[in-house]
Amino acid sequence: MKKIIILFLSAMLLLPSFGSFLVYTSFKLNQEEISKTICVQRKMIFNSCNGRCELQKSLKKYSDNEKRMQDNLKEKAEVVYIQNTIIADFKLIVQIKSEAKIFDYFDKKPISISNSTFRPPSCFI
Repeated sequence: MKKIIILFLSAMLLLPSFGSFLVYTSFKLNQEEISKTICVQRKMIFNSCNGRCELQKSLKKYSDNEKRMQDNLKEKAEVVYIQNTIIADFKLIVQIKSEAKIFDYFDKKPISISNSTFRPPSCFI
C-alpha cells in the first residue's frame, strides 16, 4: 500500500513537468481532426499547416498558464513570509560563575618529557 501511495505522489509531482509533452501528444492523436475543423488554414487547397498553428496556440496557452501559477505561488509565499514574522523577547540572564578549573593542568609546567614515538603494534599492520 505504501508503494502505491509513493508512486502516486511521485507521479503527481512529476506531472507538471510533462505538461507540454501531454499537449503535444494530444495534438498528435487528434491532428487530422484539428486540421479539418479548428485550423485557420483549413480552407486552403495546399494546407501545409496541418493544425500546427493550433499546437502553437495550445503550447503558448499552457506556458502562460504555468507562468501565471508561478506568479501566484510567489505572491502567496511572500504573504506567508510577511505574516509569519516572529518577535523574540530576549531577557538578560545572569551569568553563573564557576569555581571549578576545567583546564587547570595547562597552568602548570610540564613534569616530564617523552622522547619516544608511539608505534602501533605490528599485528594491526
